[in-house]
Amino acid sequence: MKKILRLDWDLIAGVIAAMTALVLHMLHIVQQEVVLAVMLVLLTLLLVRDLRSENRSDKLLEIGEGLEKQVTSLSAAIKPPDVILIGPQQLRTANEEFSRRAQGEMIWFNVCLMMFKPQTLFDKMLKPAVENHLVTSIQFVLDPKQKDLWEQEVLPKVNCCVGKEKVLTPHWGSLKENVSFILSGTSSSERTEALLSFWGEPFMAKSTGHDIPRYIFHVQSHSELITRLSEMERAYRLDESN
Repeated sequence: MKKILRLDWDLIAGVIAAMTALVLHMLHIVQQEVVLAVMLVLLTLLLVRDLRSENRSDKLLEIGEGLEKQVTSLSAAIKPPDVILIGPQQLRTANEEFSRRAQGEMIWFNVCLMMFKPQTLFDKMLKPAVENHLVTSIQFVLDPKQKDLWEQEVLPKVNCCVGKEKVLTPHWGSLKENVSFILSGTSSSERTEALLSFWGEPFMAKSTGHDIPRYIFHVQSHSELITRLSEMERAYRLDESN
């Protein structure tokens, strides 16, 4: 039924009428003048039909241009988010993907090294960054309380990775901030992005006496937070008292 409704019945009727008139003229049933009159009527109908179609096309074109302007206006009005919240189910995937897309210098600021104790977590979170050929250096900024964890749990695993030489000696200092973040340029953007987390509830959860991330924020390259995080990390590294 849909195929039948889509047929151009005006054109079909015109063709049938023209063929009928020609056949009747060949059979000498109608005169030549009648055939010419039929042809003239058909041509007139086809002209009117084409004019209607052109008018509809102009209206459709006008509507399409209006919609295009509205879409352009809406796109310009929508601002991309500065920060994207990542929940527990996507944490490992987000960290792994961030490490694989990283390039240049990576900064790991005030992160809890306990999360690297299981080999599986180390392989998901830090190893992809160490073995990423686009990453030129990895600098940790850590509290001295984590020195034992670094030497006993993290460093031996790092030494088993390809690219271990890019992992620099951590900068040890008394960290008073309640934030933890990974800072790096990414292959999808020429600018810096970050994964940011906060110590304490509801962003951290207690596990065997230690805080582990529950929610993190993917800070986009256009966010003003990137500048503030970079300044915070730089201040700690340049502070001679740390």
